[in-house]
Amino acid sequence: MIIIPAIDIRGGRCVRLLQGDFRRETVYSGDPVEVARRWAGAGAERIHIVDLDGSREGRPVNDAVIRRILSAIDVPVELGGGIRDLATVDTYLGLGVRWVILGTAALKNRGFVVEACRRHPGRVILGIDAKDGKVAVEGWTEATGADALEVAKRYEGLGLAALVYTDISRDGMETGVNVPATERLARSAGIPVIASGGVAGIGDIERLLTVAASGILGVITGKALYTGALDLAEAIARTKEEGKRVNRVELPGDMNPAGS
Repeated sequence: MIIIPAIDIRGGRCVRLLQGDFRRETVYSGDPVEVARRWAGAGAERIHIVDLDGSREGRPVNDAVIRRILSAIDVPVELGGGIRDLATVDTYLGLGVRWVILGTAALKNRGFVVEACRRHPGRVILGIDAKDGKVAVEGWTEATGADALEVAKRYEGLGLAALVYTDISRDGMETGVNVPATERLARSAGIPVIASGGVAGIGDIERLLTVAASGILGVITGKALYTGALDLAEAIARTKEEGKRVNRVELPGDMNPAGS
């Protein structure tokens, strides 16, 4: 399981929203490029970027800032927000974005998602943003009655790289990851899941690690990093330690010197 720092961009600045509410914004930096360098320097294996303005406008808005980030770091980037057509998918992937995240399109234009996966296998992530298990779209401003797992099931077998599952009610609140819902989705969807929303500290990382084998690829964290509640280097070290423990091959008893 990997730790994925989040950089949410609005008006060219690095911000965090509470529960996706654009009226409840905290600005953490006027320079998202510097923030990306900071997380890269701390050992991030992947960075999660969202064009918040783009998610509302339905088109790229902060693409100039994103271009500068891509030029400044070597860490793979996953990007969401305002990606609603194949031309935008092609452009971002051509610029060096490793994975594009499609969210609203998943409910409104399945054919687009299918074609994006066909053209770019393994480089499309499906974003499922939910509250009480029901999906929301258009930058979380439009609620639907669609069940998160049912939406995920529609896209099995298409070659998606992952699902990003965000619990909107917890996002930016530092109230803890919805581990049970994330685990259920990971076990049932047949697609690797990235947890998102509510990371409060290292305890959330520990809890996710206990169920990571269900199919949890990573966890996105934003506010906890910016407030200092979670130390990125410490969190990464903990996941590496767990990975070594899980992957360690135990010798059979008759070959183990300690047991002879």
